[in-house]
Amino acid sequence: MQVTVEDLSTVKKVLHIEIPEKVVVSKLDKAYKDLKKNAKVKGFRPGKTPRTVLEGLYKNDVNADVSSKLIQDSLIDAIKEAELKIVGRPEIEPPIADGKGPYKYNATVEIEPEIETVNFKGLTIKKNLYKVSAEEMDAQLKMLQKNLAQQKTLEEDRPAREGDFVLLDYEGFKDGKPFAETQKTENFTLKIGDGPILKEFDEQLIGMSAGETREVKVHFPEDYFNNKVADLEITFNVKLNGIREVVLPAIDDEFAKDLGQYKTLKQLKDEIRNNLIKGYEKRSEQEVQEQIYTVLLEKTNFEVPDSLINFELEGIIKEVERTLTYHGSSLEERSLTKEDLAEKYRDTAEKQVRRHLILKKITEQENLTLSNEDLENGYKDMARAFNQPLEKIKDFYKQKDSNIELFKNSLLEKKALKLIIENSSQEIVEPEL
Repeated sequence: MQVTVEDLSTVKKVLHIEIPEKVVVSKLDKAYKDLKKNAKVKGFRPGKTPRTVLEGLYKNDVNADVSSKLIQDSLIDAIKEAELKIVGRPEIEPPIADGKGPYKYNATVEIEPEIETVNFKGLTIKKNLYKVSAEEMDAQLKMLQKNLAQQKTLEEDRPAREGDFVLLDYEGFKDGKPFAETQKTENFTLKIGDGPILKEFDEQLIGMSAGETREVKVHFPEDYFNNKVADLEITFNVKLNGIREVVLPAIDDEFAKDLGQYKTLKQLKDEIRNNLIKGYEKRSEQEVQEQIYTVLLEKTNFEVPDSLINFELEGIIKEVERTLTYHGSSLEERSLTKEDLAEKYRDTAEKQVRRHLILKKITEQENLTLSNEDLENGYKDMARAFNQPLEKIKDFYKQKDSNIELFKNSLLEKKALKLIIENSSQEIVEPEL
């Protein structure tokens, strides 16, 4: 077998592979011998069909099958012979072997980029020191207060106003006819001002009294999340069945007890403050990492294989789809396609691939490794982060070798980042408002 390598770029190569004629003929001979044993051809006993007859009946299939096997048997050896560290799948347009002359084919492959030694020492990093403010504490308490709020039927006789919860019956009409997308709905609870249907709809409810019926006309915008009503004018017949007001609990020890895990308001406040501090610490850590990535990307120049970018992009798109599904939506409902997302996030995917490759280079040049203790601590951190039993986390990663490899790579990246930070000078600063 002869192998020559053609450079298309620093990360893209074409392997020109040539398999000797005698090997091709041998493979074809074996294929016809195997076929002869099992072929059932009218007029011939099993195992007695002449090759010329078999060629007339099965030549195309046999040649295609032999071509496929020749590639399978030779490609891995060719890659090893060329000493290429490939990523992604090779692109091959295989010719059909006919036994006349050597079998020649080309395989286009991408390889990991060669990255020069990364000089990561002596970076200057600014770390923001965030402090929990009284306003933040108050905002957190008010959010919890809203969660424990109760609705009660309005005792005073007054019309609906913004902030009220109202109980509605409604049905939407288009051009005077009932419209499927705004079908009759009874006892729908709506908070005036939140605009679950449309702000314009809410505004026309203000001033209605319990038992009153009103015609509400709205025009849905062109970019409305439900494209079946986008840019349409709909007339709703609305009946207001009742008005409820929100009653907020007092923020005291009883309020803390009602949340189920605190005995006093002080305990609740301490927990809120600790959570905010943890959130700020994580934010500061992410900001430091972004500074590191920015500097290293500027200092390290290399070409990135398209296959790695596409793989990363695929993961980003799947994450977007999962997020939309979690919120009861989809790409179709948002009038989006995977092609739209691929265009939008391609630069992001490339940056993420560059980050991974740079950190991988640092782990290699600094000979960073993982001990059993590192791996065990990594599992424990993951169990705490997802609030799952340790053994369940371990079982998940042990289901596939690829899962464990990805997990180990993430731990090595964290180790590399820690090493970069240890070899940098940090300046603690007040965050800019």
